[in-house]
Amino acid sequence: MAAQLLVNQQLADQQAPRMMHLNVFLFGCGHHKGAWRHPKSSVERLGDISFFEELAQTAERGKLDAVFFADGQSAGNVSDGSWWFLEPLTALAAMSRATDKIGLISTVSSTFYTPFHAARYMASLDHISGGRMGWNVVTSMFDMEARNHNYEAMPVHADRYRRADEFVDAVLKLWDSWEADALSFDRAGHYADPTKVNAINHNGEFFLVDGPLNVPRSPQGHPVMFQAGASEEGRELAARRAEGIYAVAYDLPAAQEYYRDIKRRVQAAGREVNVPIMPGLVTYVAATEEEAKAKQRELDELLPVDASLRQLGLYTQQDCMNWELDKPVPELPSLAEFTGPKGRYSTILRIIETEQPTVRQLLGRLAAGGGHCTIVGTPVQIADQMELWFNNEGADGFNLMPPSLPYSLNDFVDQVVPELQRRGLFRRDYETDTLRGHLGLAKP
Repeated sequence: MAAQLLVNQQLADQQAPRMMHLNVFLFGCGHHKGAWRHPKSSVERLGDISFFEELAQTAERGKLDAVFFADGQSAGNVSDGSWWFLEPLTALAAMSRATDKIGLISTVSSTFYTPFHAARYMASLDHISGGRMGWNVVTSMFDMEARNHNYEAMPVHADRYRRADEFVDAVLKLWDSWEADALSFDRAGHYADPTKVNAINHNGEFFLVDGPLNVPRSPQGHPVMFQAGASEEGRELAARRAEGIYAVAYDLPAAQEYYRDIKRRVQAAGREVNVPIMPGLVTYVAATEEEAKAKQRELDELLPVDASLRQLGLYTQQDCMNWELDKPVPELPSLAEFTGPKGRYSTILRIIETEQPTVRQLLGRLAAGGGHCTIVGTPVQIADQMELWFNNEGADGFNLMPPSLPYSLNDFVDQVVPELQRRGLFRRDYETDTLRGHLGLAKP
C-alpha cells in the first residue's frame, strides 16, 4: 500500500504543471533610490509595523510564496533615505500574526551572528508562524558594518565564506538536536525524552557550540535556507546548502548562465532537491507602455545625484563623486580584480559593456534594484518576459523588487498576477500552510 501511494504521488508530481515561485523583497519605501521623496511615499510610516503588515497582507492576497527582508548592520548616509528602520526578525514576528499562509524570510548575517543565536531566533519564529520561516544566510560586506561589531575591518572574502559554511553546519546541527517526537509532556515522567535531545559538540575553526538548542524542533524541521552568491565561493555554498537561491541577472543570457551553472553544481553535489532560482525583478506596470514609462520617469526625476553617486561608489568600491555625469563611465577594474560583492558588480560591468552609458544614464539604470532585470510595460508585456525566462532556463520564479511601496506591489498583485494565473503559470490559491510546501521542498 505504501509503495502504491508513493507511485501515485510521483505520477501526480509528473502531471502537475510547473508553477512560478514569487517572493517580494520589502525595502523601505521601495527599491528606487528616489521613491521616499515622492509626495505620496510612505516614508513617515517606516517605523509603523502596520505598514509592513499591510504589505504582507497584499502579498498574501496575491498568493505569493513569501515576503523577504534584507538586513544591514550600519546606518549608512542618513540623508540619502532610510535603508533600515525596524529590525527584520522583530518585524516578521508581528507580520506572522497578521497573515496566515505567506512565507516570511529574513537575512541573517553569518559574519556577525553566532549559530546559536540564529538557530534560536529562526526556530522560535517558525513556531510562532506555524512553519512559514525562511532564512537568507549572507556574508556581510562592508567595513562600516564590521566596525559596529568589534572588527577593525571586514574579514577577507575567503575567510567570510569559510565562516559561513561552518555557521550553516552548526545551525543545522542545532535544529537537528531535537528529534521530531522528543516532546512527551508526560506529567508523571518526562517533559521531553532525554534520549531524543542531544548535544552537538561542535568545535570548529570559528565556532564552539555544545548544544542542544533550547527550542524544540520547529514545524518545518528546518526553516527554509536561501542564499545569494555570485562569486565562486558563493555558488559553491549555494549548490551544497541552499534550498532557494536569489540571483542578480541583468538579461536572459546572464540569467541562463547562472541558472545552468547552479543546477549543474547542485547535481554534482549529489543533491536531489530541485532548488528554485529566483532572480530579482523590478517592474513598472500600467495599462499602456507609455503610462508605465511615465511612472518610471516620475521616480527617476526624484533621483538625487549625490546619493546615486554614493550608491554607485558602494557597488564599485570607487570614489565616484567627481565623475562627469554626461561622459562615459570611467574604466573599472575587471571582475577578477574586484574584491567586493561580485554579483552586482558583474551586472554593472555587463550594463556598461552592452549599453555604453554615460554616468548619468548608468545612475538611472541602477536607480531601482541596482542592475536587476527591469521590465516596463503592460501586464501582458511583463508576463511575456517572465514566461520567457521561466521556460528557457532563466528562472524558476522571481524575487520581486517593487520600485515604490505600496504602489508598485499593488500594481503587480492586481494586474500581473491575474495574467500569470490566466496562463497557468502561477497558483490561484495556496495548497499548503508552510513555506516548504509553497516551494515544493521536502521536510528534513
